[in-house]
Amino acid sequence: MIKGPGTPPAARTDRARPGKICVVIDLDETLVHSSFKPISNADFIVPVEIEGTTHQVYVLKRPHVDVFLQRMGELFECVLFTASLAKYADPVTDQLDQRGVFRTRLFRESCVFHQGCYVKDLSRLGRQLSKTLILDNSPASYIFHPENAVPVVSWFDDLKDAELLNLLPVFEELSRAEDVYSRLGQMRAP
Repeated sequence: MIKGPGTPPAARTDRARPGKICVVIDLDETLVHSSFKPISNADFIVPVEIEGTTHQVYVLKRPHVDVFLQRMGELFECVLFTASLAKYADPVTDQLDQRGVFRTRLFRESCVFHQGCYVKDLSRLGRQLSKTLILDNSPASYIFHPENAVPVVSWFDDLKDAELLNLLPVFEELSRAEDVYSRLGQMRAP
């Protein structure tokens, strides 16, 4: 059941996991880094058609992303929400998420274009905002809901990066929260 015109597919109530907090997770520079230029150590290559021409997209997985996604899928209802186009992000996510952690995938067309940025409007997901988090490297993506955000440092190619592992204890704690606002507020307090 869709809750009104323009509501993204994640609003379908059959997709929600009752009792679990929903975590909206970004793709590019949060979980992976992609390039049209060849990367010798790419984890995988995805063909993407743009204006009738097929291009190879070289994708690096952020260190520890597999462990991170597996644990996130155990703790939360996970929704992929990217400002990228589906023709690129869908095949990348197929390769990245072979265990099916993401119950729903949302792409650029589900974003709100606001002041030159693609914003992920969490209020359109059909979930209680007090039980919804967003993990994203771009503050502009969550400008409508900064109080729901768990910021993450942008990642491009640092193979020693441990950001996702370092975030797991934070998410473990958030998974037990009755209200993400109060718990995030406590965690942010000096």
